[in-house]
Amino acid sequence: MPRTTEYLVIGACAAGTTFLLTYPVRFLAVRCGWVVEPDERRVHTVTTPDVGGIAMFGGFLVAMLVARLMGSFDALFSTSELAGVVLAACVIFLVGLFDDIRDVSAPAKVAGTVVAGLVLWWLGVTMQYFRLPLVDVYVLANDWVPLITIVWLLGMTQAINLIDGLDGLAAGIVAIGAGAFFLYSRKLQAVDVLGVPQDFLAEPNVGPLVCIIAVGLCVGFLPHNFNPAKIFMGDGGALLLGLLMAVATSVVGGRTDPANLLFGQSYFFFAPLFIPLLILGVPVLDTLFAIIRRTSRRQHFATADKGHLHHRLMNLGHGQRRSVMILWLWTGLLSALVLYPVYTNNGASLAVIGLLAAGLGLFTVLHPEARRSRSRLAGTNGTGHVVTYGGHGVPHDATSDPSTAPGGDDRGPEELEM
Repeated sequence: MPRTTEYLVIGACAAGTTFLLTYPVRFLAVRCGWVVEPDERRVHTVTTPDVGGIAMFGGFLVAMLVARLMGSFDALFSTSELAGVVLAACVIFLVGLFDDIRDVSAPAKVAGTVVAGLVLWWLGVTMQYFRLPLVDVYVLANDWVPLITIVWLLGMTQAINLIDGLDGLAAGIVAIGAGAFFLYSRKLQAVDVLGVPQDFLAEPNVGPLVCIIAVGLCVGFLPHNFNPAKIFMGDGGALLLGLLMAVATSVVGGRTDPANLLFGQSYFFFAPLFIPLLILGVPVLDTLFAIIRRTSRRQHFATADKGHLHHRLMNLGHGQRRSVMILWLWTGLLSALVLYPVYTNNGASLAVIGLLAAGLGLFTVLHPEARRSRSRLAGTNGTGHVVTYGGHGVPHDATSDPSTAPGGDDRGPEELEM
């Protein structure tokens, strides 16, 4: 089994390659016109290249090549799974890149994602167990594996794609989530039970390698993407990251035997597939809110809006950077709730209580009715004038001289009706 330092070398290769490749990709994007213009739906205010996924895909391929040449990962390459990951990544990246350059209809993007999912299934990159929390554990029948693989991939890719709305948001969340899941999967590979090391993952398992590559891609891309972003990852990068997270979570969470009461019966009552959903709680919740919001409005799911979590934080008065940092912290908190009982062999109740506290906090701050109440309370400043919020949450009178309004590229959007 590869050592942790060897995994870190692969992550560093992915980060370094992505960082360096982003420079020529930015130049190429400007020359070819692969850019996005500011509009009423977007937060950015300047024309920006949006094909950063090209650099991330290059980093992914280089990291895979280095892993193949190192020798420590020969067991992983002895199966067809990593070939399936690479081929599926090619398919979904090309779909996303074509959408960044030419625009692709929503059904066509879904069809491309389905093809990538079929590639994963055909080459064995699938889960074996599926636990429904509070219900039971199911051993997946062969007939159900393709459907579960495709649905899981669609969910993960859409979650990452939808959260990619502010500079550095998606890259930071995936870096934190993939890093946490890497630590979780490494712990499962070296569990000390009564003084005897045991491996609770079906080996060889490609999950840890895929996780550390995802971390490297995000870390390498963030210096170019943090506010003010010089380039966006685009759908090519977002869908690639979504596929990597779908693969990692399915082959780790979906292959950990739930019968092993490793960290306590209460903790594993929710594990293993609940764990990646908890670590990636921010994009998962954002996707669920988007589905509910658009369904209630009788809108198509692909209809763009400004009702996502990061938009809501900006509506509360936070600027771009602060909104991003808040959502990074939420992801870090959720990841810590997972890792604490894993690495301490106790605290299962803490994980459940912490989850409830996190959910309550998100509900209290981000629920539309709470936001409307705050808007009604702050809607006038005592003179009958409407108060809006400029950059960094500084209030100003909407009827006053516009030149006195706080400026800045991270000024939040106007209040939106849910």
